Amino acid sequence: MTTSPASPLLSPEEIAVRAGQQIPFLRLPERKTVFSAREMRLRALAAGHPMRDFLLFAAELAQAQHRLLQDYPDVPLPDVAALHAAAQAGATPLPAATWPRAPQWRAQWRRMLDDLLPRLQGNPAQAAAARLRRIDERAVELQADRLLNNVMFGLDMAAAPVIAAGLQVYWTHMATALQEQMPDEAPFGRTVDATRCPCCGSLPTASLLRVDGNGNYRYLHCSLCAAQWHMVRIKCTHCESTKGIHYHAAQPAAGDGTQDGRHVIQAETCDECGHYLKIMRMDRDIAVEPAADDLATLTLDLLVSEAGYRRHGTNLMLLFGDPDGHDDGSGGGR
Repeated sequence: MTTSPASPLLSPEEIAVRAGQQIPFLRLPERKTVFSAREMRLRALAAGHPMRDFLLFAAELAQAQHRLLQDYPDVPLPDVAALHAAAQAGATPLPAATWPRAPQWRAQWRRMLDDLLPRLQGNPAQAAAARLRRIDERAVELQADRLLNNVMFGLDMAAAPVIAAGLQVYWTHMATALQEQMPDEAPFGRTVDATRCPCCGSLPTASLLRVDGNGNYRYLHCSLCAAQWHMVRIKCTHCESTKGIHYHAAQPAAGDGTQDGRHVIQAETCDECGHYLKIMRMDRDIAVEPAADDLATLTLDLLVSEAGYRRHGTNLMLLFGDPDGHDDGSGGGR
């Protein structure tokens, strides 16, 4: 594992802010591309990868998510008064842990499962997915509660990715539907906790160095609703310290997240709090996708974990933890 310290110079975002330049704070997912882009990236990463079967399973799941999202039915959403109240309190208007889930999400989840099962022939994940089709509504909701509250006790680890996929579509639909209903307003504002999603309060999966017409800025990518919110670079995504930030990368090898010898994906660690989160660079690989590339670079997680760092963030497609214990919420079980 290679390590490099953070530069003591101001990040481009900090320079822009000091100059008065407006940087978009929030980027909501696009209904037509959020899961289809993930599927394509997963299929590309699966070729020759040690986790090929799992990545292909995740790709099939992403395809089913994409199809489901395109015609998701109407579900209850916060009204204007609730949105304003959340904004004034610096709170999330669609809080994952406490939002009253509409029963439609379960029906849509089962529809997604029916779409997914025929395409899992020969994949080791097929048995777990087939078993899920037989569980009752109460069991589904109980597993969803555990997932959304980072509770490892009693969590069915084999079933978790499929249940999480349904929750991701539900929350992604709500976030995009709010924006579609309010095209001239901003339904989501800044929240008190800048380390969690301003839409649903979930942990990020990774941070992404975006490349677009506004420049090259860092955004955190939500593990649940796929929203992305701005956070300046060279700043801990857990404790927000700017001290003791270092970058770690795996040695070049197949599937390690390198492009032409340059690291596309690194682990940003903080000596102040002992946490880390991966940072992914679109300027080095324009096709990088946070959820997909996070799954494909598990070796990097193992390396920084062995060095004593804990992850700030989670990937709902691959959870780790003690099923007989309770995660403290600092790392989403991984």
